[in-house]
Amino acid sequence: MGRIHQETGEDPLVTAALAGDETAFAAVVERHRRELHVHCYRMLGSFEEAEDVVQETLLRAWRAKDGFEGSTLFRAWLYKIATNACIDNSRRRARSATSFAELPWLQPYPDRLLDQVAPGEAEPDAVVVTRETIELAFLAVIQLLPPRQRAVLILRDVLEWSAAETAAALDMTVASTNSALQRARVTVRDRRPVRPAPKPPSETERELLRRLIEAHERADAGAALALMREDIRITMPPLPLCFDGLAMIAPLLQQGLTEPGEWRLLPTEANRMPAAVSYLRVPGGTEFEAFKIDVLRIEDGAVAEITTFGTALFPVFGFPAVLPVPC
Repeated sequence: MGRIHQETGEDPLVTAALAGDETAFAAVVERHRRELHVHCYRMLGSFEEAEDVVQETLLRAWRAKDGFEGSTLFRAWLYKIATNACIDNSRRRARSATSFAELPWLQPYPDRLLDQVAPGEAEPDAVVVTRETIELAFLAVIQLLPPRQRAVLILRDVLEWSAAETAAALDMTVASTNSALQRARVTVRDRRPVRPAPKPPSETERELLRRLIEAHERADAGAALALMREDIRITMPPLPLCFDGLAMIAPLLQQGLTEPGEWRLLPTEANRMPAAVSYLRVPGGTEFEAFKIDVLRIEDGAVAEITTFGTALFPVFGFPAVLPVPC
């Protein structure tokens, strides 16, 4: 059985919730809200859309509570509803993409919220959110899959559901589920670069981030470039832009560090990767205003990739919209 199916015993709170107790229902679904949000985020690639779909999931669950069978599978039942809500969302959007630069909806996920999914006394069988299953490269690749293939891949390879469980959740046959999984795995293997298994941010990576922040704040483009790989790639969702290699990036970085104004950067972590939030004070400005979020992939001791996002998720990351100018 998949890890999320290991709930055992009758839960009085679940029983009360299914009997129509709104307070009990709110309490029991709250146990699973964060992990459902992470699941929807994997499916959709967007933090904000995942929030909307989780709300839709809970509404669907409340309306369908009379059809629920067996309190021991309540979590799995919620996952089934959430997965199908994500598929419906993807189809309504009618979005398609053939490359990473065509993913304007992609957003980062703060590690401080991913940590809420870690197994604990209340939920010992919660699925650990590993870097391999949440890093931006993985999310970008699976966004290229058709929604149902994406769902099968996540349920089978991330949540470790069986073929029978996955087929039941998606109203598919076991044979069609296995076929979809095989096709999805081929796409991911062909489109995702082969590299060592990713690990959580190390002290070495955090130190490199610190040095990059210092170089950025003192507008030292040379020092910043020295921390990057020759084949570094920078993308900027939702803009369909992709910059490859130091030769292309160097003049842009030099201009970006010196012309706009004065920078302040703060370290953070997103998608189990080192990241930084940036604030800019324009000439004559009285405060530093939120400007961007950079998520870094570090390989062989150098920055191999930077994905730059806008300011929409600053509150989610726990950062204010402005910083005062030091006295």
